[in-house]
Amino acid sequence: MTQELVFQYSTVNAHARANLKKQRPAVIWFTGLSGAGKSTLANALEQALFELGHHTYLLDGDNVRMGLCRDLGFSDTDREENIRRVAEVAQLFVDAGVIVITAFISPFQRDRAMAREVISTDRFIEVFVDTPLVECERRDPKGLYDKARSGLIRNFTGIDSAYEVPINPDIRINTQEEAIATGVQKILEYLDLKNHSS
Repeated sequence: MTQELVFQYSTVNAHARANLKKQRPAVIWFTGLSGAGKSTLANALEQALFELGHHTYLLDGDNVRMGLCRDLGFSDTDREENIRRVAEVAQLFVDAGVIVITAFISPFQRDRAMAREVISTDRFIEVFVDTPLVECERRDPKGLYDKARSGLIRNFTGIDSAYEVPINPDIRINTQEEAIATGVQKILEYLDLKNHSS
């Protein structure tokens, strides 16, 4: 089937789209346990970038699972497919010249590596929200840890499904020790350093 497909190039290319927006597109990929603060950080970062005049889009785990990935469960295979789809969508946004922010547990190293490969290393910024499990359980904003501990939810990351800690993330933030504003500033400084933000 794929042998019959030919990629169709557009006259307006990624470089032109980025120049029109006066920014260098990138994917800022938040990973961490449920309750670590990924969505809170991602939302605050998007607000900060928006106020600086940047074109952004936030892909959040729950939102994507309610639409694009609503046919997927939480087996290892489905988690892998979930991340594959998100990476491909994020790459389309990058091609459109947008700064993409993603907030997904993305528990497996191989899946994060695959996302980096799809998007390209120079456009992929891995942010490990390194908040301890005990703190995530204490917060439990959706009541999911209680359900997982009582057996009502299966394959829950950190309880009966593994979370593989990033080996060498671009940025590490512990929301137990750092304020959200501090974490956002750390990312903005990294973006400026790496020339992703004009």
